[in-house]
Amino acid sequence: MLARIYRPSKTAMQSGRMGTRRWRLEFAPDKPRTIDPLMGWTSSADTRTQLRLEFDSEEAATAYCEKRNIPYEIEEPRERHIQPKAYADNFR
Repeated sequence: MLARIYRPSKTAMQSGRMGTRRWRLEFAPDKPRTIDPLMGWTSSADTRTQLRLEFDSEEAATAYCEKRNIPYEIEEPRERHIQPKAYADNFR
């Protein structure tokens, strides 16, 4: 039961950064999903993959995992580097 701690990136559908400030903890699946022979749906008996916890900081998420003896890995977020521009630069 490996946990993944990360900060979600900005969605590509909108320009806002809502939901990118908090850290998220998700569990990796223990077993692969199986295909139901009758309907063809994919299913899993592992309910931990449905669990998603959010924390205010990376330290709070790691403290949660260490308190409950959950192995975890941290994915560091990549920061955006925005080049400041001005409309007048188009006419130089």
